[in-house]
Amino acid sequence: MPVIGHHCSHEQISPRQLLADVQHAERVGFTAGMSSDHLVPWSERQGESGFAWSWLGAALATTDLPFGVVNAPGQRYHPAIIAQAMATLGQMFPGRFWAALGSGEASNERVTGDGWPRKSIRDERLRECVGVIRRLLAGEEVSHDGHVTADRAQLWTLADPVPHLVGPAVTPGTAARHADWADGLITVNQPVQRLRDVLTAYRDAGGRGPARLQVHLSWAPTEDAALAIAHDQWRSNVVGPPISWDVDTVAGFDAISEHITPEQVRGSVLVSHEPAQHVEWLQEYLELGYDELYLHFVGQDQHDYLETFGEHVLPALSPTPPADTPSPGPSTEETR
Repeated sequence: MPVIGHHCSHEQISPRQLLADVQHAERVGFTAGMSSDHLVPWSERQGESGFAWSWLGAALATTDLPFGVVNAPGQRYHPAIIAQAMATLGQMFPGRFWAALGSGEASNERVTGDGWPRKSIRDERLRECVGVIRRLLAGEEVSHDGHVTADRAQLWTLADPVPHLVGPAVTPGTAARHADWADGLITVNQPVQRLRDVLTAYRDAGGRGPARLQVHLSWAPTEDAALAIAHDQWRSNVVGPPISWDVDTVAGFDAISEHITPEQVRGSVLVSHEPAQHVEWLQEYLELGYDELYLHFVGQDQHDYLETFGEHVLPALSPTPPADTPSPGPSTEETR
């Protein structure tokens, strides 16, 4: 049975409302939650960006859902701080928390004033951060000198079980590179063949754990309204890498998306006013082998969407809570 989760977009919704929304999502039948982690939104029209880590404590305490977060350690966040945050949430809410660790976007990371490294360096930095975080979560004292530096770092509060470290990937190549360290995979909705290739690359390289898929979608009572929501809120996200990695201001994203048409947004967002069509799309993703789907309705007012999907979409998919997953790890030696 699949896990159907609710994605919580801090870029679009205030933390107070986002907490009410995820509680609503649990009531209507969603079985997991996932959170973004941004310093800035993708557009002035989105207009929010709460601090994910304090919000996650509230969300875990006021629901029974397991949660994941997408995070970029190495520049805005030192990996020791992320390890401490993960260990604390994992200790308070055992087995209910995971983090997907990526190489980040300039729009969030340039706040430190440090230079924005080229992608190959960011990938090396991420792998170092994964090694530092995994060793800290295991209780080791860690010193490290490389793209990141740690001096006798150690966590005194540990989680049991250790929270899983998940590899985010959009391309098959990235999925394969993550396979030797990740406890699971997460990607975003793309053409079906591309999603098949990403998952196959991860599994063929030895990747273990759940395969998760974040699904950007838009629903409203009419097709025109659903498309208008998607165009207003998500057209800044239609431009993919490397542009999305390297543009470093909200104004820049709004400028490059100024001429994106509503029909172009359909390439990145599943748009339909028909719940049955959403069921069909989601069922196809499950048939590809994805274990957990995290639905991101790209509108800011979530109420009617949650009610409609709770009544017409979730029952058709029979969602369940996540099953027990394998112990995390490669060994700490392998990720140093």
